[in-house]
Amino acid sequence: MEITEISIRLRNENKLKAFVNVTFDNQFAVKGLKIIQSKKGLLLCMPSRKSEDGAQRDIAHPITKEFRSKLEQEILAEYQRVEKRAERGEMVMNESDKEEWAYIDDEL
Repeated sequence: MEITEISIRLRNENKLKAFVNVTFDNQFAVKGLKIIQSKKGLLLCMPSRKSEDGAQRDIAHPITKEFRSKLEQEILAEYQRVEKRAERGEMVMNESDKEEWAYIDDEL
């Protein structure tokens, strides 16, 4: 299974750094991953839902340690690229949601 698209929406919050959507083999998408800043560095959190007992439960997650590592590496690398583009001013705030970022298309 190959990651064919990673969509990053930067957030300007203390711990929450970005929302992430990932597409696999151009056929299956997982939405709602989060990049969180922790004391140990950046963490990739899987999409989750609050259960009846109040605990957060992942609704989608990697099964193997190897795939989790690959997913984290690729997503965090893309996050770093997007963040650098934002720092250089190559991204602008989206008018419809001031918290979301939109790419400036270099070809426009």
